[in-house]
Amino acid sequence: MQGEIELEIPFHDIDLLNIAWHGHYCKYLELARCALLEKIGYDYLTMKETGYVWPIVDLQLRYLQPARFMQRIAVVAELIEWEYRMKIKYRIRDASTGQLMVKAVSVQVAVERDSGEMLYASPPVFLEKLEQYQQDH
Repeated sequence: MQGEIELEIPFHDIDLLNIAWHGHYCKYLELARCALLEKIGYDYLTMKETGYVWPIVDLQLRYLQPARFMQRIAVVAELIEWEYRMKIKYRIRDASTGQLMVKAVSVQVAVERDSGEMLYASPPVFLEKLEQYQQDH
């Protein structure tokens, strides 16, 4: 299961070296993650409405090539684990050449919104959304 976005690096994301400041890559990953979750039918609003939040507990990025002002990039988020946690693998590539620029992985865990207690397995509503998505595709 994958979500993908494309964007052009805006002026307000660059630093003095005329490249995207490293902290903005988290935002690019978030945009792709949102596209993935919407595709599954389990976006952040649905999570909240069903009583769960999913904080990020681990985030790893490997910068291979900088993104430059006005460069178009493609960001792909792929769900690779979901039974006990939500583990997503990301790839950021130059949209024109396909050159790999960034590799990343994030891990999120389900937490009951009202109690603040972490679950040790993914909630049934999330698993049902995944099953439905797999049946439909």
